[in-house]
Amino acid sequence: MATTADFRNGLCIEFNNDLYTIVEFQHVKPGKGPAFVRSKLRNLKTGRVIDNTFTAGVNITTARIEKRTYQYLYKDELGFNFMENETFEQISVEEKMVPQADLMKEGQNVDILVHAETEQILSVELPPFVELQITYTEPGIKGDTANNPMKPATVETGATIKVPLFIQNDELIRVDTRSYEYYERVK
Repeated sequence: MATTADFRNGLCIEFNNDLYTIVEFQHVKPGKGPAFVRSKLRNLKTGRVIDNTFTAGVNITTARIEKRTYQYLYKDELGFNFMENETFEQISVEEKMVPQADLMKEGQNVDILVHAETEQILSVELPPFVELQITYTEPGIKGDTANNPMKPATVETGATIKVPLFIQNDELIRVDTRSYEYYERVK
């Protein structure tokens, strides 16, 4: 059992018979009335973010979540297939559990969040940055450099990323998986 004083970003709690992770929170002590905690909670099953206010000091049930490293193998009609790196056990995960699936390439390591008590898979997290090769992009127009222009580029996984004009076909780039934005060119 924990209280609102134990809140921190990323803490997983049981709330309304479901599992939520704390995205952000703020302790508020108004001049009149009791203190409270404003929070944003992300549902681990649906990904939906809700706002909730807790009275300060109220008891919260925390959930034990394990982060396990798996390697992405392939996709079939059941979903995405992953292999545990130490035991070589293979699991299949539904497509809806992998939010950035179009940035995953075969052989890439990902973290899978598992509820420790029930062994239920909650979500799949890609690393913050992935390196992908450009398969197709239009050539940049020389002299068009005002306002930092971007052009669409298709990467090896099939995703379309906006990249600067100087990026060419077959180049390796680093992509931010949280925002789908070009980060840098890999040398």
